Amino acid sequence: MPAAVLIVDDEKNILLTLSQSLQLAGYRTELASSGQVALDVVSARPVDAVLMDVKMPDMDGLTVLAKLTALKPDLPVIMMSGHGTIDTAVKATQLGARDFLEKPLARDKLLVALRNALKHQAAMEELEELRAQLGRFDMVGGGPAMQRIFSLIQRTAPSEGRVLITGENGTGKELIARALHQNSRRKGGPFVKLNCAAVPHDLIESELFGHEKGAFTGAVSVRRGKFELAHEGTLFLDEIGDMPAAMQSKLLRVLQEGELERVGGAETLKVDVRVIAATNKNLEKEIAAGRFREDLYYRINVVQIHSPPLRERREDLPDLIDTFLREACAKNGRRPLALSPDALAVMSAYDYPGNVRELRNLVERLAILCEGPVVSRTDALELLPRGRPLPPMPEPTVGGDAPPVAAVTQAAPAPEPASANPGGWKPRVDQTFREQVENAEREIIQRVLAHTHDNVTEAARILDLERGHFYKKMKALGLRRGQSES
Repeated sequence: MPAAVLIVDDEKNILLTLSQSLQLAGYRTELASSGQVALDVVSARPVDAVLMDVKMPDMDGLTVLAKLTALKPDLPVIMMSGHGTIDTAVKATQLGARDFLEKPLARDKLLVALRNALKHQAAMEELEELRAQLGRFDMVGGGPAMQRIFSLIQRTAPSEGRVLITGENGTGKELIARALHQNSRRKGGPFVKLNCAAVPHDLIESELFGHEKGAFTGAVSVRRGKFELAHEGTLFLDEIGDMPAAMQSKLLRVLQEGELERVGGAETLKVDVRVIAATNKNLEKEIAAGRFREDLYYRINVVQIHSPPLRERREDLPDLIDTFLREACAKNGRRPLALSPDALAVMSAYDYPGNVRELRNLVERLAILCEGPVVSRTDALELLPRGRPLPPMPEPTVGGDAPPVAAVTQAAPAPEPASANPGGWKPRVDQTFREQVENAEREIIQRVLAHTHDNVTEAARILDLERGHFYKKMKALGLRRGQSES
């Protein structure tokens, strides 16, 4: 269905002229001769964008804009004026206008501004859908391993219990720590982190507890430590297994008593901090080797959450690749890329020793370097590190069935000429050309909807169609949500 544009102006001839111009460009139009009528229309029925004059008798456009923003914060509004000034344009932008045009309106400029406003709104809606798909803990993955983590976060976050997060580098331990904080009663307080492996041993005490002026050479002023900064919040101690032994005993005292002294200070400070620790080491082995205090281990290990490596949760790879590819394309100003089934097979077969961090970097490299609209098997092979066994090519399909749609497949390869496969293809005589085309379109749409779990916005994006055109195509083919192939 074409986008609906509400035109607001107190001059009837302008309303009719703009309405006719937009209708010729393929838009539906609603007309309002005053600000109050515009508010009534927006309250009564959905519109996709508003084109509104600034100067109107009963209620000026800026006042209406403020009310529209309060009523429908996401509704794109384009302001227009025959007496436009920079101040007016600035005020309109501050109030939420998407663009500001001067009268008399140039048709090309109007259509570009309207198209850009609608595209921006569609992108924002897609971003919100993506955020919803990422889940309440801002992490991607629906497999059993991630579901166990989500369950532990849900049960542990509201408590005050200390948590130890274990796992290899790059598995998302900090994301788990942030999810625990954001879903706790301390979410209004600070989230402070310290990488214990990145701080020199002679400075880690100052980093944690702070120091007084003159406590040591270079201490030119009082400095608050991480514990003070995290008061009434959460302190995330990453790579705690690398903390020096002398510091471990001092940390144990703070955890036991909830108080500390700054380096060079005599005043005892009370702190209220929930500590979440993480490590890529086996702390039990570190204890046996005398490198980690056993009593500190029991203090920080009230609840343990293990973040599995990516090779143990391969079922999440398509969603992760899809998410990172969209993020990378948006970040680097690239048009959304499609991922072919062969490319997905290649990327899913790799072990990712650097885990999610490595996957994210590889996908961004792909978004930057891939020249075509569709990522091929060759593109994926060139992306991944050399010197590893290659995954086998997928078996060719038989019986004329379309290949399965992958995470973000957008286009299928062109069929080979008949001469390249003599005798291997036979025309169908029981269906007209139009019927065969419609059946092919129906099957493609069903497969894409199955992949997106009936998410029409995402399905339209994958097939590079406007959402309204996609709906019309579904209706013409007799399709509706819930009919997608499993």
